[in-house]
Amino acid sequence: MLILAPTGRDGTLTGSVLERAGVGCVFCPGLQDLCEELGHGGAAVLLAEEAVAQDESGCLTDWLAKQPSWSDLPVLVLARPGADSAAVALAMDVLGNVTVLERPMRVAALVSAVRTSLRSRQRQYQTRDYLEERERSVQAQALLAAIVATSDDAIVSKTMEGTILTWNEGAERLFGYSADEVIGRPVTLVVPPDRYDEEMSILARLRLGERLDHFETVRLTKDGRRIDVSLTVSPLRDASGQIYGASKVARDITQRKQAEAALRDVDRRKDEFLAILAHELRNPLAPIRNSLHILRLTSQQDAVGQHVGDMMERQVNHMVRLVDDLLEVSRITSGKIELRRERLDLAGIVRSSVETSRPLIEAVGHQLSVTFTPEPLMVEGDPVRLAQVFANLLNNAAKYTDPGGHIWISTGRDGNWGAVSVRDTGAGISSEMLPRVFELFAQGEHLSERSQGGLGIGLTLVKSLLEMHGGSVEGFSEGLGRGSEFVVRLPLAAVHVVDVPRTCTREVPAPNLQARRVLVVDDNHDAAESMGMLLQILGAEVRVVYSGPEALESLSGYQPSAVLLDIGMPGMDGHEVARRIRQHPDFHDVTLIALSGWGQEEDRRRSKQAGFDYHLIKPADVNALQNLLATIETR
Repeated sequence: MLILAPTGRDGTLTGSVLERAGVGCVFCPGLQDLCEELGHGGAAVLLAEEAVAQDESGCLTDWLAKQPSWSDLPVLVLARPGADSAAVALAMDVLGNVTVLERPMRVAALVSAVRTSLRSRQRQYQTRDYLEERERSVQAQALLAAIVATSDDAIVSKTMEGTILTWNEGAERLFGYSADEVIGRPVTLVVPPDRYDEEMSILARLRLGERLDHFETVRLTKDGRRIDVSLTVSPLRDASGQIYGASKVARDITQRKQAEAALRDVDRRKDEFLAILAHELRNPLAPIRNSLHILRLTSQQDAVGQHVGDMMERQVNHMVRLVDDLLEVSRITSGKIELRRERLDLAGIVRSSVETSRPLIEAVGHQLSVTFTPEPLMVEGDPVRLAQVFANLLNNAAKYTDPGGHIWISTGRDGNWGAVSVRDTGAGISSEMLPRVFELFAQGEHLSERSQGGLGIGLTLVKSLLEMHGGSVEGFSEGLGRGSEFVVRLPLAAVHVVDVPRTCTREVPAPNLQARRVLVVDDNHDAAESMGMLLQILGAEVRVVYSGPEALESLSGYQPSAVLLDIGMPGMDGHEVARRIRQHPDFHDVTLIALSGWGQEEDRRRSKQAGFDYHLIKPADVNALQNLLATIETR
């Protein structure tokens, strides 16, 4: 309460009375002071009629005239006794919400009048708050309406029966219907008939109060096109919390789906290309490997010849490994490899890998240090694939270390994990390259110069194979020229102690192929003739032909025990030849061996369906082929 009394004594007395009644007061010496206090806020004004007459500058009337619409400041005027004065009349005319109190008055009357004015002012403030809140709500609704109207997404609301309530411009652009065309109609207007059950399921979940986020489905446009959309659907609730409808945001993801399909197609064509590339690379490798074996078996080589032969064999094996890696990375990344898990001792796998990599390590004069932890570290894994992992790491260490370097491989335990470290004194890895070493075809420029050849896919294979085992691999290096370390971690399995009987091993002589009659069929003359020569040296009786029809003509007169049959021949391919052989009653027991550059799982499945007994990949391992032919019964 702002008080402007006739005298200071009157002001003090009045304030004392009001403060005892719980009313806070501010005393103003003059009218100008009162107007300044009003600028800071005031619930009501109490002043004498003399002050009204003194407002020559009009500061009080000006302030009251500028009040906002919700404000009507209560003014209590203390009038002198007797007839109404001109000042009281002026106050009632220009000050608005005026209450006249005649002096002298009872204390109760003053307190009552003041409290009434304060309650009036409090209701005004409530009105102000309500108006401001409503204004904010109107602005928020206008902003939301603008966002909905201009959104690229379709934003739709519907009843729980599926009737469309609102339809924004984004929905018009996406589905082709105007708001006038769809409001009041069922939302199934844009749902394909084969997706009606899906819409009913969505409504059922909404009734339970559930929200659907990024639900991908298909919808229909006005012109009948099917489009891919991502839906976010939320229940709408009234003031009492009851669900009365749903809001739906639909985003067109057709282009994204098309891009994903295109990527899948690119990935498929990449796999096909790698398979074709591997096939075409294996074809010339087959006669080269065969010829090397022929030379070893038939010629007396001096030291130089032996050295050249060893070198050629290493390079052929290296080429075979590169071709295998091309297909392996494609199969692993596309999830086409199935692990054959068994309980393994990590040390045994490392030993096997060391023996595989030792020739490469020793060829460049590296020192190899192998350390095993005393305790057994048992893991569940595929022995072939895990050996491939550690052999790859050892081979990399050998290739990227200058001759005469040092390589360490060690096993250890890290909590519930078995750990294998492969460390070298080699070229090292730059800080820029280190995060990318496991990416496909990633090789630093300096590495490609120092390595002994590779495609940059070995570490990709390592990482993928370990992740399939639930493990991981990390690379470390202090920089170029500082060597590198790769640490593999695999989850440990529970240890079971099993007594394994000791067995004596002895060298088993290579089997002789005498009395085996083999028909070799390949349109590649070099591959066919070199295979024929090699099998003859190994003791088999061999006939070589170069096409499918020639193979079928040779059957009756030659009566082979086994047919080595190329798949990718022009005209009549190997599959068709195999089917025709199996249809002939006289040759149901002949062993059919597919010998092909095609080696993926699908290729093996097709060979089996065509009637082949075995599927070997070019260039065939001579020892494996020799052992296989030795098990075949003669005709």
